[in-house]
Amino acid sequence: MKIKTKLTLGVGLLFFLILLLSTVSARYLIALKSDTENVLVDNYRTLEYSRNMLNSLENGTEEDLKKLEENLIKQENNTTEINENDVTQELRKHFNLFKQNQKDEVIKSEIRKDIFELMDMNMQSIQRKSEMAKQTANKAVFWIAITGALCFLIAFVLLINLPSNIANPIKELTESIKQIADKNYSERVNFEKNNEFGALAKSFNVMAQKLETYNNSNLAKLMMEKKRVETLIDKMHDPVIGLDEKMRIIFANEEANQILGLTDSELIGFQSKDLALKNDLLRALITDIDESNAHKNGSKPMKIFANGKESYFEKDIQHITITPTGENLPKVVGHVILLRNVTEYKELDFAKTNFIATVSHEFKTPISSIKMSLQLLENEQIGKLNDEQRNLVESIKDDAYRLLKITGELLNMTQLESGNIQLSILPSDPREILQYAINATKTQADQKQIQLKVDCPEQISLVQADNEKTAWVLTNLISNAIRYSYDNSTINLSIQEHSTKILISVKDSGQGISPQYKDKIFDRYFRVPGTKKEGTGLGLAISKEFMEAQGGQISVESEFGAGSTFVLTLNKSI
Repeated sequence: MKIKTKLTLGVGLLFFLILLLSTVSARYLIALKSDTENVLVDNYRTLEYSRNMLNSLENGTEEDLKKLEENLIKQENNTTEINENDVTQELRKHFNLFKQNQKDEVIKSEIRKDIFELMDMNMQSIQRKSEMAKQTANKAVFWIAITGALCFLIAFVLLINLPSNIANPIKELTESIKQIADKNYSERVNFEKNNEFGALAKSFNVMAQKLETYNNSNLAKLMMEKKRVETLIDKMHDPVIGLDEKMRIIFANEEANQILGLTDSELIGFQSKDLALKNDLLRALITDIDESNAHKNGSKPMKIFANGKESYFEKDIQHITITPTGENLPKVVGHVILLRNVTEYKELDFAKTNFIATVSHEFKTPISSIKMSLQLLENEQIGKLNDEQRNLVESIKDDAYRLLKITGELLNMTQLESGNIQLSILPSDPREILQYAINATKTQADQKQIQLKVDCPEQISLVQADNEKTAWVLTNLISNAIRYSYDNSTINLSIQEHSTKILISVKDSGQGISPQYKDKIFDRYFRVPGTKKEGTGLGLAISKEFMEAQGGQISVESEFGAGSTFVLTLNKSI
């Protein structure tokens, strides 16, 4: 029989027995409850009414006679026993006579007699019903005891047999697994049962046979595979260094040896931390090995002198983890440092940056010439323009301004990429920086009738910042806020001081940024899809670079449909 079938039958039988015991118990408990309620509801009330009537009869006052009549009415509505109604009617008859002649002791005696007869009748009924309840209780105890004993016997049999039928094969299998773990691959398990354990034993024996075969295989094959892996690592064009969990170097290919300037005999088997004391490059490679990160990539390429020239490498650290046999948690057993040679891509990037810088610089001269020509055309001394010509001049002026702005942004970006950006970080007043940006964008705001509302404390600490670059960032943010805000709206500008930081925020009332684009708006050349506003997608990227270059930050909080808030974080001046 299958183990699943055994468990199903055993648990099902126990469930049936519990249900049976519960049903029998409930049936007799309900019967006992019914008998008890009959005594309380039917007879106890009559005894209570009779006692009240006797007390009222003995007192003999008018108020007591009213109480006696009230209890008599209640008794007339509670006649449950045979002949109880007749006695109650006799009591009513004698009571009516008594009301006419309250001094007649004979009638009073008859009333007392009738009350005692009611009490005696109900006492006998209580005794009779008590006997019935006792019989019901005895019967309940008998059947519940029989059912409980039957349940106990069956459960005891299951308790003795069922666990052993399951546990004994598992125990035997566990012992066999221990033998296999001790490399005794000749161990076999023999279960002749046609159930899950039989199938498990068959699979276990197949596994043990294969392990025995693998154990008896030629060790030279394993050595050949090891040699093959080492050769593959050596032939890789990227430097590769392997370390164990104790940071000891266990392998390094030829490329790694060349850039480190060390041979295998000087590397393999030595502690990397000891070698790093004499080798600056190795110290830089192992500095940020952190077991808490599965992958650790350098944020910027490393500049290393290799192959007779300055080369650029991206560092990638892979942590090797395994889950030991019999355990659940993974364990770090080593690290691999891989250096990817990105010199070719870096050179192409430099070429692209130089090309953009050259083209942008060359564009500035003809654009400036175009602007000068437009100013001459607008001068009425040369000649008046008609409306159509004036519209054409305004259109050309807008295009020239846009081209000049794009050229300026491209030049700023090339400066950032080439590292030629010059910063003049000095103690500065954040209010002056913000006011400069407001003055630069006031005309643009007036055209859309947008109000710039400033919230700034009277006393504010100085910040460590480059005035020109920070003002450029704020001007760009306010300009964007004006561009994306609705007409006749308000843009809130505020300066807040914290413990070591100064926060300058620009909050617009535009449409806001969709959640899927909020993390991308600081990427170069990125523009939110579907927007009709003009732009290169470089302004926010340049702003981010400017802020980080001077030790600050730029962040955004936005809710789609409710506007955006850009926040500049600057360090206080010491």
